[in-house]
Amino acid sequence: MNTTYQGQRKQNALITGASSGIGYELAKLFAHDGYNLVLVARNEQKLNQIANEWKQKYCIAVKVIAKDLSMSTSPEEIFAQLQQEAIKVDVLVNNAGFASYGLFHETNVTDELQMMQVNVVCLTHLTKLFLKDMVKQGSGKILNVASTAAFQPGPLMAVYYATKAYVLSFSEAIANELEGTGVTVTALCPGPTESGFQQRAAMEDSKLVSGQKIMDAETVAKIGYRALLEGKTVVIPGLKNKLLAESVRFTPRKIVTKLVRTMQESKS
Repeated sequence: MNTTYQGQRKQNALITGASSGIGYELAKLFAHDGYNLVLVARNEQKLNQIANEWKQKYCIAVKVIAKDLSMSTSPEEIFAQLQQEAIKVDVLVNNAGFASYGLFHETNVTDELQMMQVNVVCLTHLTKLFLKDMVKQGSGKILNVASTAAFQPGPLMAVYYATKAYVLSFSEAIANELEGTGVTVTALCPGPTESGFQQRAAMEDSKLVSGQKIMDAETVAKIGYRALLEGKTVVIPGLKNKLLAESVRFTPRKIVTKLVRTMQESKS
């Protein structure tokens, strides 16, 4: 679906993984505040349903781009399409991501390579492509969705935890580089969140989430959205998550890793 952007230019926000979970809730917050949207996900039908609803409800323009971000060509294709249509991205939200669960020597390498492509490579590539224009115009915001997994190794989800450590480190580094440019970078580091994430990772029976009271996607999105607008570099939703993230700094790494392994193990 193509939408023409006319009249006085509103701010445009591009959100990946916008069809569900935290990405959907973030996109709704931008829509509520009058941003035009570029929604990116694999499910074109779901994106079109969202676009049609929000165009009428919020009086905004919504562009849908159906892409599989595990494909290495996707970032360039997204960027080229928006360049061709003269749609400037003022806010980039790198939310898309997924995980796999199990012992590394038993898990599917294809899934993990795709995970690295989405969680790390695509995020980095999209940031590279859109950041240059933000710096040139002297304004812009980037929100990279990391995780509390970024703060320690994660047995049984080794690759996922490593990808989120990259996202946090990368975000903090370029946030420092961009000081004084008018562009800010925020890393959102939620703990376990009610969404389709656990089902896709096949970890519903993990002690980390099974039977636990975890934060909902709407609450996480609101905290991340507020931090983005305030230009914060790192935000960890929830006091318990903050305490856990901070505590690993003062605990021997071997003990931290064993504790994470215990939390990740299946209850059955």
